[in-house]
Amino acid sequence: MNVTIPATDLRPDTSSDAEWALRCQLAQAYHLIDYFGWTETIFNHMSVRLPGNEGHYLVNPFGLNYDEVSPANLLKIDLDGKLVEPSAYPANPAGFALHSAIHGARADAHCVIHTHTTPISAIALKRAGFGHDDFYGAQLTGRIGYHTFEGITLYADEKTRMLESLGDKHILVLRNHGVAVCESNIPRTFFLLWTVQRAAEIQCLALSMAGDNVALPASVSQRCADQTQQLIAGNDFADKWFTAMVRRSDARRRAMGLPV
Repeated sequence: MNVTIPATDLRPDTSSDAEWALRCQLAQAYHLIDYFGWTETIFNHMSVRLPGNEGHYLVNPFGLNYDEVSPANLLKIDLDGKLVEPSAYPANPAGFALHSAIHGARADAHCVIHTHTTPISAIALKRAGFGHDDFYGAQLTGRIGYHTFEGITLYADEKTRMLESLGDKHILVLRNHGVAVCESNIPRTFFLLWTVQRAAEIQCLALSMAGDNVALPASVSQRCADQTQQLIAGNDFADKWFTAMVRRSDARRRAMGLPV
């Protein structure tokens, strides 16, 4: 399938260098979600806060496939979910409560990603939630909050309860639903999502196999989580990983005749 970008789908005059860089990186992240097969057709959402004090953030146009997202067609919206700049596309109303709540309350959470892949949704359904005995699950020790399912996240009154469930953590398991992850920038957030996805995949497979798991002492799991945080502390680790994944995604897009 070829996606032709119209002439109007170019950098707008109102976009600063900093905003355009974020638009390009967020579009790459949407393409990566497609590359890894984590899309939920046109649903789910990923956002990034824009520089400044206006409370504006970028999010995907509702109705487009993830491989159709481009830097220029990303929506700029405010914390009330209203378009800041005109667009031919609407925003997904289900994204307002979740994303605006986190962006509005957590100064450290510049990027938020929400998915519900099959393994993640399966773990979200289980009362015990994520375990911390495998390599990836151990990295999530002490970083997960759990939020009771209240239906589709459409209403503003759920914001306070979601924030209470998240606290100062970076992963919010939406019970019976999926997950939201947040971090200080797009590469870190995407790396965290990848870690959560891998943990869910391994846990689901391990639960399907006979025999007992080898349990890790809590001190070892916590050490693993601390070591992971040390690795990404200077951004370079997550940046290198994200850039490498983008190269793989871009190579596939070129082979398919898609713009990169």
